[in-house]
Amino acid sequence: MIDDDRDAPVPPQADPAPARRLRLLVDTPAGRRLSLPAALVLAVASGLLAVLAFPPYGLWPLAAVSVAGLGAAVHRRRPRGGLGVGFVYGMAFFLPLLAWSSTQVGQWPWLFLCALEALATGLLGAALAACSRLVDAHRWTWAPLTAVAWVAQEALRSRQPFGGFPWGRLAFSQADAPTAAAAWLGGAPFLSFLVALAGGLLLAAGFALATRKGAGLKTAAALTAAAALTAVAPLAVPLGATAPAGDTINVAVVQGNVPRLGLGFNEQRRAVLDNHVDATLDLAADVAAGNAEQPDLVVWPENASDIDPIENQDAYDRISEAAAAIGAPIVLGGIVHNDDGTRSNMSIVWDPVAGPVFMYSKRHPVPFAEYVPYKGFFRTVAGWIDPRMAEGIDNVAGFEAGDNPGIVKVGDLELSGLICFEIAFDAETTASVREGAELLAVGTNNATFDTNEAQQQLAMVQLRSIEHARDGLMASTVGVSGFTDHTGEVSQATEFNTAAVIQTDLTLSDRSTPATAMGILPEAVLTGAALVALACAVSMNLRHRRSQT
Repeated sequence: MIDDDRDAPVPPQADPAPARRLRLLVDTPAGRRLSLPAALVLAVASGLLAVLAFPPYGLWPLAAVSVAGLGAAVHRRRPRGGLGVGFVYGMAFFLPLLAWSSTQVGQWPWLFLCALEALATGLLGAALAACSRLVDAHRWTWAPLTAVAWVAQEALRSRQPFGGFPWGRLAFSQADAPTAAAAWLGGAPFLSFLVALAGGLLLAAGFALATRKGAGLKTAAALTAAAALTAVAPLAVPLGATAPAGDTINVAVVQGNVPRLGLGFNEQRRAVLDNHVDATLDLAADVAAGNAEQPDLVVWPENASDIDPIENQDAYDRISEAAAAIGAPIVLGGIVHNDDGTRSNMSIVWDPVAGPVFMYSKRHPVPFAEYVPYKGFFRTVAGWIDPRMAEGIDNVAGFEAGDNPGIVKVGDLELSGLICFEIAFDAETTASVREGAELLAVGTNNATFDTNEAQQQLAMVQLRSIEHARDGLMASTVGVSGFTDHTGEVSQATEFNTAAVIQTDLTLSDRSTPATAMGILPEAVLTGAALVALACAVSMNLRHRRSQT
């Protein structure tokens, strides 16, 4: 898959004296490029740098540096070489970033997921390599071409395969960066575009610096300054123009915790339910004693009741007890059995008097966790690798995808209907706001993962709060739970693997940001630009090949 440098020897007229340099660079008919070993080392280093840009590390400028590194590694390579180098970059990035996915389910699902994600960065590498001649002919295109190519790659893996997995998008590394304000204008795709644009500018600056001439130094300095300006320019975005200005409500989030982390949390479902009931009863006692404010709404996380509270009277009674004691509706995550034998992952509104009055069904269940696509095929393949994997697939119960609007109605109040990783998807989040969500509320269960995953997910809530100018919250079984405001600031973030109750006033909103109004349009335009650039590059390469024959 990865090309080597045997087909590109140093021309006889080249000076072979600097042997160390020749191990890094080789001359080809297309121009000088990194040798294959140097390109692979740079790809691995760049992938690891990208990991550091994401929580829990939060070194957000490294995201742009990583983009520049991959661009340098694939420049002037053949497309198949770019594919291989891009894949190596992807594995170096996704293996540590998604290491939390292996904590309970083992190494094979983790490796499979990372390889699927790395295929997208492999295609990105191939596309950037194919565009090398276009870049060399029109040097100014390097930065914008790099930026639109990254957006196209993220658009692909946000949808394919099996509905996509958007984790690790450049935008999600910027929640605490000044760049994050750009999400208000064009959503996560536009933010990723700006980060990759900064990376492309750094790449062009490095190329100019490599000329070691006065003009090259000046150009490099100007391009580096432009990259820095790209990172801070979003500070001028008027986030206050659409700041929430509606009624204020008091919201309590209950993080009941689980007796022990791991896949066995399902076996502890009564204990998990009791933890959330008891924490709510304690909150009610504090309210009665004047030590806490009366909440207007209480939110429990996903899987707070894995015992179906609709068909199980004991669970029904315990939740009713908690709702009656606190005197406020509870929005809780529960598993509900359907008449056809399937199950639904629900957000249930529990009224203190009437009981369950509204249910939202998760619209985007997790493949291989909540359902198995092409179950027969994957069970066979899993059996070849490890019989225990096949048994695991057999144990995945089918969850039915909901087709309801993306909101949860609590009386006159409407919350976003987002459960767990639905917050990572642009379409689901935007739809919930367009359909009337006045607050962003995300229920999640992180008991099978670790604090890194939880912090990465909270960063997504931060970014969505900026994107749609909504106050928000994340309610987790084990952490991290917290509140966000329309600027992305986090308050009262909880510790991982602890029981906690947090409470604050949140402001409702029915305002629309440019990102909310445009929806998919920025991503479609940027992806279209990437496809046009790739078509132009392919045409240029074909013309060059014909001229050589």
